[in-house]
Amino acid sequence: MPSYTVTVATGTQWFAGTDDYIYLSLEGTAGCSERHLLDKPFYNDFERGAVDSYDVTVAEDLGEIQLLKIEKRKYWFHDDWYLRYITVKTPVGDHLEFPCYRWITEDKEIVLRDGRAKLHRDDKTQILKQHRRKELEERQKMYRWKEWHPGFPLSIDANCHSDLPRDIQFDSEKGVDFVLNYSKAMENLYVNRFMHMFQSSWSDFADFEKIFVRISNTISEYVMQHWQEDFMFGYQFLNGCNPVMIKRCRELPTKLPVTTDMVECSLERNLTLEEEIKQGNIFLVDYELLDGIDANKTDPCTLQYLAAPICLLYKNMENKIVPIAIQISQTPGPDNPIFLPSDDKYDWLLAKIWVRSSDFHMHQTVTHLLRTHLISEVFGIAMFRQLPAVHPLFKLLVPHVRFTIAINTKAREQLICECGLFDKANATGGGGHVQMVQRATKELTYSSLCFPEEIKAKGMDSKEDIPYYYYRDDGIKVWEAIKSFTTDVIDIYYESDEVVCEDVELQAFVKDVYVYGMKGNKSSGFPKTIKTREKLSEYLTVAIFTASAQHAAVNFGQYDWCSWIPNSPPTMRQPPPTEKGTVTIEQIVESLPDRGRSCWHLGAVWALSQFQENELFLGMYPDEHFVEKPVKQAMMKFRKDLDEIISVITERNKNKKLPYYYLSPNRIPNSVAV
Repeated sequence: MPSYTVTVATGTQWFAGTDDYIYLSLEGTAGCSERHLLDKPFYNDFERGAVDSYDVTVAEDLGEIQLLKIEKRKYWFHDDWYLRYITVKTPVGDHLEFPCYRWITEDKEIVLRDGRAKLHRDDKTQILKQHRRKELEERQKMYRWKEWHPGFPLSIDANCHSDLPRDIQFDSEKGVDFVLNYSKAMENLYVNRFMHMFQSSWSDFADFEKIFVRISNTISEYVMQHWQEDFMFGYQFLNGCNPVMIKRCRELPTKLPVTTDMVECSLERNLTLEEEIKQGNIFLVDYELLDGIDANKTDPCTLQYLAAPICLLYKNMENKIVPIAIQISQTPGPDNPIFLPSDDKYDWLLAKIWVRSSDFHMHQTVTHLLRTHLISEVFGIAMFRQLPAVHPLFKLLVPHVRFTIAINTKAREQLICECGLFDKANATGGGGHVQMVQRATKELTYSSLCFPEEIKAKGMDSKEDIPYYYYRDDGIKVWEAIKSFTTDVIDIYYESDEVVCEDVELQAFVKDVYVYGMKGNKSSGFPKTIKTREKLSEYLTVAIFTASAQHAAVNFGQYDWCSWIPNSPPTMRQPPPTEKGTVTIEQIVESLPDRGRSCWHLGAVWALSQFQENELFLGMYPDEHFVEKPVKQAMMKFRKDLDEIISVITERNKNKKLPYYYLSPNRIPNSVAV
C-alpha cells in the first residue's frame, strides 16, 4: 500500500500550537485519501515552533497530488493554531511543499495547494479552478470595503482590531495599543510628572530640556543645539522626516510678492531674485492645503491656531538650502508681512517656528497617514479580495502588507478617531486632520507615488545642482532595486504583455484599487487596467516601495526631528504675528505647546519611531510562499542589491554629524506596521 510522509510545521508565535484533533486528507488526479487523524489532544505534537512528521498510508496511488486538506476539531475549547507549511514526500520520492502561513481557528478545514505559483490560465482541471474561485469568494466576504470618512480612500470594514480576520491581526494586540504605548513612552522618558500639566507654559527654551533628560540621540541633540540656525531649518526640507515638500521655484507665485530688494542681503551671486530663479537657485515650500483648516477646539481652556505659510529658500554658494522669506498666511496684505532673515531675531525665529509647525501637520496627516498608511491598506485589501494564494503576485505582495490593515484599524480605533489620542496635542485634532486628508486625497495622483517621477516633477532630480539630498539619492537606489526585483519575478510568470492583459485576477486587483480604494477618481491617474509587463513592474514597485521605503523615510525619523518641541511644535497657542518688531521671547514661549501637550507629543513621536518586535526588513522573506528556484534566485539577487546600497549609505554616513540612514534597507521594514 502506498505511503506518504507528511511533515507539518507549526508557527513560532505565542499560542501558535494546539491540543485539538488534527486531520489530513490528500486529493490527487487518481483519487482521494481517507481522512487521517494526525494528532490527538495532549500527544505533544503541534506545539509552538514544532516540526512533526507522520506516515500516511493509502489504499491505492492517488496520482499527482492537487490539494491537501487539513482539519482542526476542538477537544475542549476553541484553540487557534498557526500552520506554517506542510511538505509531502510521495511514494516515488517527490517532495511537494504546501505553504499556509495562516491561523486555523475554531472547527475549520483549510484546503491548500502546492507552493508552485500559478496564473489563472495555468489551471486546467475543474477541481483547481473551483478551489481558486471558492477561495476568492470566501475572502471577498471577509475583506469588505468601507468608507471611514467621506473623501477618504476606502478602508477595511471593521470597527476594531478584534473584528479583523484572524490572519491579519497582530500576534499580540498589546504591542500596538496606542494608549499603552504612549503611557509607556512617557514613563521611559521620565516625563510623567508633566503629563497632565495642560495650560502650564514653559518658562523659556532651556525649560524644554526638562523633558529631554532621557534623550541620548545624536540627531535629536544636534537639533536641540542648532534648531534656530537657518542652515538647519533648510536642511530638514531635504533630509528631515518630511523631505517631500520642497520644489524648485520656476516662477514666483503672485501670492508671495517678494522683491529683490527684500532678499538682496541673502543672495550671494550678485544676481536679482528673478535671475536666481532662472538659474535654479530658488526653492519653494507652500502649505496651501492647510489654509482654512479648523484648528483644534476640543479643549475650551486653550485656544489653538493653524497657519498656511509659504517659504522661499535659496541655495547659497556652499550648496546649502537656507530660508530667505516667509509669509505666514496665503493672502498677501499689510497684516500678513513677509518675514526676512534681516528682521529682528525673534520676528524671524517665530516665522520659522510657524513653518515648522505647519510642516509637522502636513507630515503627520498627508505625507505619513494618507500617502503611506492608507494607500498601503488599499493595495492590501484589493490583494486579499482579488488574488488567490497561489497567484505569483499574491506571493510577492503579501509580505508587504503584513499588519498594515491591523495598524490602521487600531489607529482608527484609538488614534485618529473622535476624542482619540490625536486630539491630545495636535492643532489639527478635533477634525482638522480629517479635513486635511479629504483635501489631499482629491489631489493624490498615481504618478506622485512613482518616486523618480515625483522627484523630477518637483525639479529636485539633479545631483549636481542639489548635492546633499540624501532622501532622493537613497530613495532612487531602493526604488530601482525593488523595480529590478519585480521585473525579475514578472518575467518568470508572464512571458509576454499578452499574458498580462489576459490575467483576469490581476486586472480585478488593479480595478479594485481604482474603483474602491481610489473611488474611481479619474484625475488620480491610477490605472484601471494594466497592459504591459513594464507597467506591471512599475505598479508593483509603487505598492512595495510605498509600504516599505516611503513609510520608513517619513516615519522612523520622527523622534530624531520632532522630539525637540520648538523645532516641530504640534500646536501653537497664539495667533501668527500680524506686524514686525513686536515679537518677544516670552511671546514665542507662550505660542509653543504647554507642558502637558509637549509630553503627549514626545511620547507619540517616540512610540511611532520604534520598530516592531521581530521586525522583518526589506528583502527578508522567512515565510516561503514561493518554492520555485528561479524566484529564490531573484530574491538572492534582490538581497545582494540591497546589501550594496547598505554599504554605500554606511560609507557615506561615516563621521557625519547628521547621518542619513532612514532609507538604508536594513532599516526599512517590509510593510507599514507601526
